[in-house]
Amino acid sequence: MDRYVDPDSSVGEGTVLGQFCVIERGVSIGPGCAVGNCAVIHEGTRMGEGVRIDDGAVVGKLPMKASISATTDGSSVEPAVIGAGCIIGACAVVYAGCELGEDTLVADLASVRENVTVGDHSIIGRGVTVENRCSIGRYCKLESECYITAYSTLEDRVFIAPGVVTSNDNYIGRTEERFKHFNGITVKRGGRIGAGATILPGRTVGCDAVVAAGAVLTQDAPDGKVMMGVPARAVRDVPEEQLLHRQGWDDVS
Repeated sequence: MDRYVDPDSSVGEGTVLGQFCVIERGVSIGPGCAVGNCAVIHEGTRMGEGVRIDDGAVVGKLPMKASISATTDGSSVEPAVIGAGCIIGACAVVYAGCELGEDTLVADLASVRENVTVGDHSIIGRGVTVENRCSIGRYCKLESECYITAYSTLEDRVFIAPGVVTSNDNYIGRTEERFKHFNGITVKRGGRIGAGATILPGRTVGCDAVVAAGAVLTQDAPDGKVMMGVPARAVRDVPEEQLLHRQGWDDVS
């Protein structure tokens, strides 16, 4: 036997299954999908039409809770839902309780945790980590090796450059008080964060605001402003030609 498909799962017409892949109980795979070699699709996962799962990827993985976990509560989660046309790259991990919108890319080696939603047409780049209880909008781009901390919200058309780091704990892991104040970041519609920037807990990047490369954001970034420096300060307006409404995209009013 070169693969395992549980008899209680369903595989759509025209779907191709790779060598040594595992399809667990209750999985539903739409028509025209491709599941790579050694990929694992865990119990109950639902996949739409034309989904591609590359070699070694894991979809629907149950979350783990260590005895000292601060943001993982150990409660049960719903099966993963993978929208039509999604691509999940080699060795990527998409947890149970995650919902990916249509035509979303999760690139090689990325990790998308439980209780995360990702809107249609978004890109989760190579090696990106999206922690639990995050909301990612439509047409977002999270570039290679960025880190999105738990309890964060990214609205539509957000751009996160490579190597961006975000945080949700101002107490840096000490005192019981910290459990009352976990707070991820918020990036409003069209907000952009440059390479290697650091965003502190609870900070908001406003609509069409820019946090420059290498900046450390310790205060909220106002709408349409460029924030630079350590700590970051507003230095100028975002150029008019870069604003969302000037891009000619159909989804932008």
